[in-house]
Amino acid sequence: MASKMTKRMSLMLIAVLLLIGVLALFKYLQIRKMIANIPKPQAQVVTAMKAQTLEWQPQTEAVGSLVAVRGVDVSSEIAGQVREVRFRSGQDVKAGQVLVQLNADADVALQQSLQAAVDLATTVLARDRQQFAVKAIAQAQLDADLADLRIKKANLAQQAATVAKKTIRAPFAGRVGISTVNPGQYLAPGDKIVTLQTLDPIHVDFSLPQARLAALQIGQRVTLASDGRPGTTYSGKLSAISPKVDPATRNLQLRATVSNPQHELLPGMFARLEIDTGAPARRLTLPQTAITYNPYGSTVFVVQPGTPLKVKQVFVTTGATRGDQVAITSGIREGDEIVTSGQVKLKSGTEVKIDNSVVPADSPNPTPQEK
Repeated sequence: MASKMTKRMSLMLIAVLLLIGVLALFKYLQIRKMIANIPKPQAQVVTAMKAQTLEWQPQTEAVGSLVAVRGVDVSSEIAGQVREVRFRSGQDVKAGQVLVQLNADADVALQQSLQAAVDLATTVLARDRQQFAVKAIAQAQLDADLADLRIKKANLAQQAATVAKKTIRAPFAGRVGISTVNPGQYLAPGDKIVTLQTLDPIHVDFSLPQARLAALQIGQRVTLASDGRPGTTYSGKLSAISPKVDPATRNLQLRATVSNPQHELLPGMFARLEIDTGAPARRLTLPQTAITYNPYGSTVFVVQPGTPLKVKQVFVTTGATRGDQVAITSGIREGDEIVTSGQVKLKSGTEVKIDNSVVPADSPNPTPQEK
């Protein structure tokens, strides 16, 4: 009896084990099928370009303000009533051109009176010289006549200068601003009449840290851009370096002179400058979009040759930048194919597909795309 029970339990145990084995096999096959049905990672689409060595002009950037080569607020030196305004607001004028004529009737009349006195003194002196020649008068009388003539000529010259001041002229060629005077208006000494600015060429004043002094010298090329004329650049030269460093900021004051034939740049405008410092050099360059900046360093993804294409992340050392480009001083070599966009979905070993139908900007002198 006991033998039968033991045999029956053994059969039941074998059946349970067989059932467990069948279930395990079924689960294994099911998991294997699921794994086989999992889609394989697709190659990531990126843009890439070969690192290349280009000629690189070292530059120093600065910001400054435009200043007229010559600029002044024209004013009256003496008081008077405005008789004529001989310019239009915004007009280009020549040096010496009459801008405003003040009423000078009384001054002209006094000048004519003094001229008559000079003429009389001249006649008296000539007559007394004839009398002195025949010993009819003393030398003292002749000396008095000569002194009187000189005094009257001095008075005439003083009055002539007063009359001339009633005619207000442009001290130099340039463009006048908006008129602030009208005929009949009374001007006191020093009253502003109009601003006058010479616009071509034009200065730009700026400052740089004293550490840049060694790289600067008169005559270096300067490229200027201003928000007032977006997309347009102007060329000039470094024309002055201050012989003194500001002790408060340790900055050096500089001035560049820029050609402005179309008068597009105006005094007071803000400007951005790039100063060519040093001789051109060869630099390994990449678009700035190729660089991934991290707290632990800058990296790029290098496309590894082979099939399929895969990438490797490497550290690089970056140098100066210009426009869309950045100089690379170490980490890669010329000819290495570098990913320029699409890095966010990459890691070392990721399979990639290169599509350069749309590539990032890589210009050393980019211009705004919007107008």
